[in-house]
Amino acid sequence: MSSNKGKDIAEGSSRAGANAPDQQSPPPLSRYESQKRRDWNTFGQYLRNQRPPVALSQCNANQVLDFLRYLDQFGKTKVHLQGCVFFGQPEPPGPCTCPLKQAWGSLDALIGRLRAAYEENGGLPETNPFASGAIRVYLREVRDSQAKARGIPYKKKKKKRNPTKANDESSSFHMQ
Repeated sequence: MSSNKGKDIAEGSSRAGANAPDQQSPPPLSRYESQKRRDWNTFGQYLRNQRPPVALSQCNANQVLDFLRYLDQFGKTKVHLQGCVFFGQPEPPGPCTCPLKQAWGSLDALIGRLRAAYEENGGLPETNPFASGAIRVYLREVRDSQAKARGIPYKKKKKKRNPTKANDESSSFHMQ
């Protein structure tokens, strides 16, 4: 046995796979799929670290809400408190002691990925804790409170009309 075998495998040398059957590696995961897998693994680790540990099959919206609140400690978005002199100002002129939290958009995207991962990993849509009404209410409250703290009202983006359909309708009108 060569002492370089481990090195060959680590470096992806063709010599290491010479005796192995011809097999193709799966295509690399997209950024979304990689992030979804990482988020799923992080949530699973969070549940295992609970005292007592919580099995995924026993997970409910309360654990998901606790997880979202736990993530706030790693947030980078300044959310001004009601009593802060900068509350409601989009561009505060100075520093303050208000907490950093997860941005609403980040939490919303995270829940979307975890909701998909739950079902991809065998969970039933009817029992998906990430699809719970309590989660939607929490996200709405976070969105609204962060918008107020920044003085920027959240406005839902309006869906654009299909331009080809609008053109078809207007062109048929002119042809008459």
